[in-house]
Amino acid sequence: MARPPRNQALDLSEPIDLTAGVIERLACPPGKQQAFLRDSKAPGLRVRVTANGAKSFVFEAKLDRQTIRRTIGDVRAWRIDAARAEAFRLRVAMDGGDDPRVLARQREEAKAAAAMQAVKEAVTVGDAWKLYLQARKPKWGVRHYADHEKLAQEGGKAVTRGTRGTGKTKPGPLHPLLSLKLSDLTPSEIEAWAAQQGQERQTYGRLAWRCLKAFITWCSEESDYKAIVMMDAAKTRKTRDAFGKAGKKKDVLLKEQLPAWFAAVHALPSPTLAAYLQTLLLIGSRRGELLALRWTDIDERWRGITIRDKVEGERQIPLTPYVWQLLSALPRVNQYVFASPVKEKAHLSDPNGGMTDACTAAGLEGLTIHGLRRSFKSLTEWLEIPAGVVAQIMGHKPSATAEKHYTVRPLDLLRVHHERIEAWILEQAGVKFAPPRATAEAQPEPTKI
Repeated sequence: MARPPRNQALDLSEPIDLTAGVIERLACPPGKQQAFLRDSKAPGLRVRVTANGAKSFVFEAKLDRQTIRRTIGDVRAWRIDAARAEAFRLRVAMDGGDDPRVLARQREEAKAAAAMQAVKEAVTVGDAWKLYLQARKPKWGVRHYADHEKLAQEGGKAVTRGTRGTGKTKPGPLHPLLSLKLSDLTPSEIEAWAAQQGQERQTYGRLAWRCLKAFITWCSEESDYKAIVMMDAAKTRKTRDAFGKAGKKKDVLLKEQLPAWFAAVHALPSPTLAAYLQTLLLIGSRRGELLALRWTDIDERWRGITIRDKVEGERQIPLTPYVWQLLSALPRVNQYVFASPVKEKAHLSDPNGGMTDACTAAGLEGLTIHGLRRSFKSLTEWLEIPAGVVAQIMGHKPSATAEKHYTVRPLDLLRVHHERIEAWILEQAGVKFAPPRATAEAQPEPTKI
């Protein structure tokens, strides 16, 4: 039988044995957008041709009285026998009650999920740590955020002090973990890390461990990480034992030690540092809160100080007479009360050196700057000051329901107790100070009618 000429139109109403020549002769009838040529060997296999001449293999069948049509592929990419095999496979799936379109969608979804899981599992601890800091930054104070950055710092930065002679900063305790995949943050990895950090720097490592546990908890609540992070990875007994228990610090100024300490502080060459240390003892604030004190935080008229509080945001305490004498005598170099002698627009950065010198001169080795805050609380016991008053001055959270919800102490009531505390400490220290007598009490301006 002679081969029909190429320009002869095919009969699309009847199935035909598909060959390369037949497919080549296939053309879309005039006036139609597409047409289909059925294969006589594979039921359901069609060749679709569009008006612009594009041709592809298509599978077509009925499922639940609905026509199911699925594209197999371009005729230039698929061989005829491969297209027939795919049509047979789809026919078998349909005979089992499965919709090929649903199966294809499920395969694509599974493939996409596997790819997404692979991406998630490739996330490192360092990648998640950066996102963790960004997410928590609005909830944290500046100092708390900076502490977290320092825990993960790379190290190796050239500095002049605080490096024990190396001249370069040490990596943060969490830095060795940053290169690990988040999925590899296992108990065994953390235990090995804890063993090393516990030997090199137990106290700082313990802080890093607490922050690491908080970070893992955050990851376990994030949709992108909760499936790949181990919630209890940092809570094993070996990790806990590596850091040990934090000891209670008891460095405190006794009443009998006040004269020697005040005399040593007065002898410091820096008036700013001497004023800072005395004020720290007399108001019981945290070290960083007082360092960040600005001149605008002092209200001379109403005799108050606004402290940037890490617990409540800020708190107001009385500006006692001796403290005001110390502060008013300082030069106003910049916006900070305790201005840095080195940096033009900064406050004191490291008062530890002056504190150590003063304690050495007074024979009080071991007393820390935070010990002054502890001393303020302890010394008030001699005067039987209400615990709630002391807590409010120091910025501690109320510990009882009545303190939280019912007791409101205005500034003038706090001043009664605070000035009594200051006067008693100065008396025990042998510091001669006569509070200036106010010519007139601070009064609000009369209301104009």
